[in-house]
Amino acid sequence: MSNPNIDQLAAAQKANAEVMMALLRTAFNGVERLTALNMAASREFFNNTVASTQQLMSAKDASEMAKLNSNLAQPNVDKLMDYSRNVYDLVAQMQKEVTSVMEAQYSTFTKTATSAVEKAKASAPVGGDVFAATMQSMLGASTKAFDTMTSMAKQLSDIAEANMSAAGKATGKAVSATTAAAKKTAAK
Repeated sequence: MSNPNIDQLAAAQKANAEVMMALLRTAFNGVERLTALNMAASREFFNNTVASTQQLMSAKDASEMAKLNSNLAQPNVDKLMDYSRNVYDLVAQMQKEVTSVMEAQYSTFTKTATSAVEKAKASAPVGGDVFAATMQSMLGASTKAFDTMTSMAKQLSDIAEANMSAAGKATGKAVSATTAAAKKTAAK
């Protein structure tokens, strides 16, 4: 013989545990991917530094060194921008995964709460419909708040992406200007 309230509580606890496990899995996968990205970037940075140093050491005079230095700057800036873009993409993907889990959980909560309110309303004594109406109003307000938060998160993500793109363009222009100035100096 089972008690319906205990069964509901056990089901709710199981659902919450599954949500937490999904969120933890997402977090661990994100950390693993970020670590792999950082290791690859570190390895590439080290290898490029060694190669660049060897090239600079083979320069015969200051103008050749300035020319080499300017030629080596652009690929490094491009790689830094690629790394930054990859980190941004990884974080954005993790945000989407977490948002997806949270939306599914909120959807389940909303359905369960709506069902509970409807049952309470149907079996409520006189005056109980006021309580049910209040609960429905609160549920509607929380749904609106959740939708607003989701919309704001999307807007912030779009703003961050636009800023990342603008920073990449500005950095590229600055490196091009620096490279041109270094070439002029080397030509003198």
